[in-house]
Parts: sequence; C-alpha cells; structure tokens
Amino acid sequence: MSVTMLRPAPTGRAVRATRPAVLAALFGVLATVLSAVGSWIPSLWGDEATSIMSAQRPLSSLFVMLEHVDAVHGTYYLGLHLWGHFFGFSPFAARLPSAIAVGLATAAVVVLAARLRDTRTAVVAGLVCALLPRVTYMGEEARSFAFSAAIVAWLTVLLIAALGRERPRAGWWIGYGALLAVGTYVFLYTLLFVLVHGVVIAASRAPRRVVVRWLVAVGCAVVAVVPLLIAAVGQHHQIAYLGVVQQLAPQTLFSGLWFGGGWPLATAGWGLVVLAVVMEARRRVLARRALPAGGPRSALFLPVSASGPSLVLVALTWLLLPTLILIALQPVVPDFTARYVSFCAPAVALLVACGIDELSRWRRWAGIVAGVLVLALSVPLYVGQRTLYAKNGSDWAEVSSAVGANARPGDAVVFDEGAHPSKLPRLALHTYPAGFADTADVTLAVPFAKNTTWRDSAYSVRHAAALGRFDGIDRVWLIEYAATPSTPDHYGVADLTALGFHETGTRITTHHELVALYERTR
Repeated sequence: MSVTMLRPAPTGRAVRATRPAVLAALFGVLATVLSAVGSWIPSLWGDEATSIMSAQRPLSSLFVMLEHVDAVHGTYYLGLHLWGHFFGFSPFAARLPSAIAVGLATAAVVVLAARLRDTRTAVVAGLVCALLPRVTYMGEEARSFAFSAAIVAWLTVLLIAALGRERPRAGWWIGYGALLAVGTYVFLYTLLFVLVHGVVIAASRAPRRVVVRWLVAVGCAVVAVVPLLIAAVGQHHQIAYLGVVQQLAPQTLFSGLWFGGGWPLATAGWGLVVLAVVMEARRRVLARRALPAGGPRSALFLPVSASGPSLVLVALTWLLLPTLILIALQPVVPDFTARYVSFCAPAVALLVACGIDELSRWRRWAGIVAGVLVLALSVPLYVGQRTLYAKNGSDWAEVSSAVGANARPGDAVVFDEGAHPSKLPRLALHTYPAGFADTADVTLAVPFAKNTTWRDSAYSVRHAAALGRFDGIDRVWLIEYAATPSTPDHYGVADLTALGFHETGTRITTHHELVALYERTR
C-alpha cells in the first residue's frame, strides 16, 4: 500500500464545513441528554448514598468527617453540597452533574479527534463516547468518576493545544497545572496522567523549553495536592476490601471495564481497537522505511504531523498506562476496581472511532456497518442501565414506597444493621425519605451528620428497648436485607418477640429486602 493510500478518505461536505467547536458542543449536549434520560429510574445505591449524605451535612460536619474518612472524595462532596443547596438531592438532581460532566468529556473527545485526525473521526468518536456503556453508567451515578473523565479529557486537550503552539504562553501551563491539581482533588488517580502526558510529550518531540515548563506545571500541581496525598495514605484502609474481592476476573477486564459486561459489544469494540493500533503501527513502519539514510529510526516518534502526535498513540497511552499501573499494583497495594479507571473510557471511544475510520478508508460500507453495529449493541446495555435495580441491585426506592403506602403515623421502623455497609436497608431512609416521613427511627444512636463516619450509628433492638425507645410503640416495621427474597436475615426478630411484638403476616418482599409488620397488643 502506498503512502498516498494511507491518507484520510474525504469527508462529507456538511461534516467538513462544521467547525470542531460546534461539533463538540452538539455532541456534548447529546451525551448529557442521553446520560440524564431515565437517570432517576434506578434506585440509588451505597456509594451514591455516601455522596448524598456527605453532601447534605453542614460544612463544619463535613470537614470533620473528611478528617476521618473519604478525604479523597471531599472536593466532589463539596461541589455536590453546593449543587444540592439549589437543586436538592432527588435521584435526578444528584445524578445530573455527572451527566453534564459526561457531556464535557464527550466534547473534549470530539475536539481531540478533530485536531489530531479529521472531522469524520470526531463525529464517530462523539457518537461512540455518548453511548459507550462505561460512559453512560457513570453519567447516571452520583459519584466523581464522570468528572475525572471530563477533567483528564480537557487536560489532554490543553496539552495538545499547548504543544501545537510555537511558543505557548505561560497561561497555558498555569491552566494545565491548575486543572491537574483540581482533577487530583476530585479523583486522586488523575495524577497518573502525568505519566500519560509525559509519553505524549516525548512522542511529540517537544523542544526542551516546553518540557521544562510542563515539568514546572506538574511540580506545582504535585505540591498543591500534597495534603490530599498524605490524607489518602492515612485513610487507605478504606479500600482494603479491594484486596479481598476479586477485581481482575477475565470477564471484568474484557467486557466489564468499558463495555458494560456485554460480550458482543466487547468483542466488536476490542476488535476495532486492535485494528486501529495495527494500522497505526503499519503506518509508522512505512513512514520509517521512507526516511532517508541516517535519519531517526525510532518508530515511536514517527510520524508527527503539524497538528500534533498521533491520535491513536495518545488514546492508547491514555487507555493502557493508568489501567496497567493500577492492575500491577493490585497484589501489593489494593487499588483497582473497574470504576477507578472510568477516566480512560474516552480513550476507548477514540480508539473504537479510529478503528471504524480505518474500515471506512478500506470500504466506506464497512465503516458504516461497524459503526451501526457498535451503536446497536450499545442500546440494550443503555436501556438495561435504566431499570429499577440497575445500580448494584439496590431497591431502596421500592422499600420506601412500600413503607410509605402501609405505615401509619407513629409506627416505628427497625433496620437490619447486619448487612454490608453499602447495602444497609437504613440507607433507604436517607436516599428516599418520603416513605419514612411519619415513622420513628427507634434504634438510631448517632445521626450521620453528627458522626465522624459517613453513616448513622445504630443501637441493637435490645439496647434501644433498654433506653425506652419502644415505650408507647405498638407497631414496628422490620426491614431486613436478603441476598435473595427467599433467604432474609432475622435481625432483631428474637428481641422484638421478647418485647411482646409478633409478626402480623403483612410481609412485603422487594428485590433485596423483606418489609414485615410486627404488632404488640396491650
């Protein structure tokens, strides 16, 4: 194949005439809308309960909590605190910022693809990113992962833009350093992109003065995040469970990381990624052979166009370096779970788009078929993410509705406190409070807003009874966690029986909970 045949195929007039900024805005809005639609349907789950409850605390209480737990999420909690002050903490309101962040990330993907490749690839990348399962998942979740993706995407745009200037002004590097520091405070692993961008700078053969200014910007950012690094080391025990739970199963790595567990989509997606990388390598080999004798022979640094380094190289480094580093450290320092590399999802979208573009260069119809296939395989996963139990099987909305429809004013509620912290039925009270408005939380010991951790502390039924919490109570709703509906726990049943309560036969089974009414006759 000649070098001429490797040139991008011509794009359509309408697409070619559209400015990248306009395309970025359009696809940013599209991605935001797609992530926001139906985001209120899945029940909030444990990590989202942590976000909402932390954001609802008075600031003085939040800062006290961050001294003990979750310092690495403090910036996100502060932002959500401010957001909730204006818009509340309904599932839709709490998740909407993440949908907006997904839109920003998608816009950055379009800008990068247009700058480093062509407009057609930018359009395809925008579509893929907007519907990629990892992206649409984090776009409907009240956590910081969508923000980390947006920040690293725009950090990369900023770097590429600076590298494209003959003499970038100091403001470019000040902005880069500031965004790197903010991004690290939003999500600690953003700091790994120093290594990603180091490779990009090396591949771009940037002049020494640019490298020095970049290092200064990085150094200032690192100094700025030292307090967070110290806190993260002191609180690392919070994620020690990652060393116990299997995080590196083949299914997770192949299909779970980016493709929502969908094997057909993962197969198609990885196939397109491999195609993009192989064709890029082939292009570099051909360019290397075309060099005059005595020229530089390293394939890594060839070719570099006037617009910047290869899009495939940027995206592949973005995808692999953070992911492989965290996987490699997992046996020594547990630090990896699929959601922690969500900020690499835009890179996957770029590589898939490049693979589709390679097929289009070969045969236009092949590219169209590949693009339609990827989008078609993404739709069922997107729909599945917007079902009631899509978030870790959580059913707290259903629990709240069941209590609200059946409880009488003055009824007490007892929650199963023996479940895993992220699955505690008590969290339904804080994520969907309406159903519990007229009930009494008789086992509450320390409310979360006065606690040094993110959740309530609770008494056992026996201890609460000794404190007189059941005096005057005739009806109790016991909400027990059940891994399956047929195997509920029996938390508190014996103690309620000892207090004279007996089960009435009113039992409401939800997806993972059993809501049962106990009465006491006098």
